[in-house]
Amino acid sequence: MKGYWIAFVDVHNQDQYQDYLALAPDALKKYGAKMLSRGENVTVIEGFDSAPDRAVVFEFDTYETALACYQSPEYQAAREHRKDCSHAHILIMKGLA
Repeated sequence: MKGYWIAFVDVHNQDQYQDYLALAPDALKKYGAKMLSRGENVTVIEGFDSAPDRAVVFEFDTYETALACYQSPEYQAAREHRKDCSHAHILIMKGLA
């Protein structure tokens, strides 16, 4: 069963966020992530007070792989660069069988 990351991110420091962007793709690639959608023009229909700066959807071969990627040392190293310059909501979910 496929696994998905759905991330909503507000960036407060673009320069520092570039450090995250330099590291995260290698971690995602290692775990076979496929970017399905990336948008900076997000329309809020319900639930959010305002649109996030960006929204991203990644597909993984399995839910377990999606979790392993997030928990990996490689992604956590990238996350260290993201957490002080942005605010993120990241969901990991199973696809339909």
